[in-house]
Amino acid sequence: MPFGIGSKNTVHAVDNASPQSTSESQLAALTQTAQAQDPIAPSDIVPIVRDIKSEPPKSWKDNIASNPLLTAGVGVVGFTASLAVARKSIMFLADAVKRHYLIKLEIPIRDQSYAWFLQWIHQHQRNLAQANRGGIAQADAPHVSPFTSPIKYLFTRYTPRTHYLSVATTLSQHENGSISTSFALLPGIGNHIFRYKNAFIRMERTRELKNLDPQGIPWETISLTTLYAHRNIFTELLSAAQEQALKSQEGKTTIYTSWMTEWRAFGQPKTKRPLSSVILDQGIKEKIVEDINDFLGSGKWYQDRGIPYRRGYLLYGPPGSGKSSFIKALAGDLNYDICLVNLSERGLTDDRLNHLLSNMPTRSIALLEDVDAAFNNRKQKNEEGYSGANVTFSGLLNALDGVASSEERILFLTTNYKEKLDEALVRPGRVDMAVEIGLATEWQVERMFQRFYGDDEGELEPERKERVNELCREFIEVLRASGAFEGEGKSGISTAELQGLFVYHKHSPEDVVATAKAMVQAKQSN
Repeated sequence: MPFGIGSKNTVHAVDNASPQSTSESQLAALTQTAQAQDPIAPSDIVPIVRDIKSEPPKSWKDNIASNPLLTAGVGVVGFTASLAVARKSIMFLADAVKRHYLIKLEIPIRDQSYAWFLQWIHQHQRNLAQANRGGIAQADAPHVSPFTSPIKYLFTRYTPRTHYLSVATTLSQHENGSISTSFALLPGIGNHIFRYKNAFIRMERTRELKNLDPQGIPWETISLTTLYAHRNIFTELLSAAQEQALKSQEGKTTIYTSWMTEWRAFGQPKTKRPLSSVILDQGIKEKIVEDINDFLGSGKWYQDRGIPYRRGYLLYGPPGSGKSSFIKALAGDLNYDICLVNLSERGLTDDRLNHLLSNMPTRSIALLEDVDAAFNNRKQKNEEGYSGANVTFSGLLNALDGVASSEERILFLTTNYKEKLDEALVRPGRVDMAVEIGLATEWQVERMFQRFYGDDEGELEPERKERVNELCREFIEVLRASGAFEGEGKSGISTAELQGLFVYHKHSPEDVVATAKAMVQAKQSN
């Protein structure tokens, strides 16, 4: 029998034998018995005697440790938890770095700097691109030599490119009536990086489509982020944007109109009209200009005496006499803008009117044109006041001179019929100066004729200059003979009619005189 193979009984006896109780005689007897049962087994087989001990019962910890599925699950959970802790730690560390080493600036769309910044970034990116192509050093990026500081030179030369753009279209109307179009490519919605004065700035432009203003325009925000060490760059950047915006509007007057509860620019800024180009009757223009300049320089005087610091003017007269033209030229002379208020605007209420007049842009003149037409159909609805088309008459009075009316305000009212205005509207405090601007006088006709055909620039020859003076006197005689300087209304002539006649015959004063004679003869024949 091979080694290790025997009967079951023999093996069982051996397994249950104890070495302490098994003697040599017992071992011999067992050997003989095995040989007798298995005669083919060799005589040299030695029985195996093992030391078998009883194993103690396993604990629940050992059972868990010996379970491979449970051990693998615990390992996966632990690995996932470690990743979550690592992620939280990285986010916390990133937030800490942002708080301590980065600075962020937000510019909302309602802030005036929003439009300034978009115009500035468009021009700034173009300047940097041109400078990098031509090797021109920018004023806001000092020149760095590639030999003394090659790494800094590479950073200076590198201009991040904007890949997502939006377009802003601008229409400009020229004096001859033609319209030109220009396109500005601005950074679109998303993240952008640009360089300013060797500092890299991250720009994030966001748009909230669910947050719309009453006109349906989505809310937008521009966020600028840079290193905290460059925190002063934001002030310099906004100052540069403001300077560029003001420079683009230099020599121009912005006309604002009400848009719900705010003021918005109406079209492009208009070229300033020289005050000398508006010819009123003798002494009227100088009187108004002197009064406004005195008002602007008397702020402390009003404050010391507790008087509301505001001034109201009423210009009345027939249509075409130059009321609106004078206000526009005056605003340009004072470097003021104009806030145009339309009392017949749909949806304009008393509260909105009061809010608009109390929140005008700085250095602006409030203009209410044809104020008589807004309330010519007003009816008394109760004892407290009247109602017009949209704004009540009492609401207008309170906006002009009420408890909540604004300070530091210049207001102009215009009307063609002063007699139709209520006395409460033109009382002192609401209207401080009422000036009549009537039809053209002889003095105005002479000044206008000389302005169109005279020798203001000293280019006419003496003979031609004398001829223009003769034509001017002849033109005035024709108008005098027609009774243009004696009556009012249909018998007079307005400065707008004179200007239209001069513009039509801009190069020939002889044709102006001939046309005036023909018009007078046609009028007399009728």
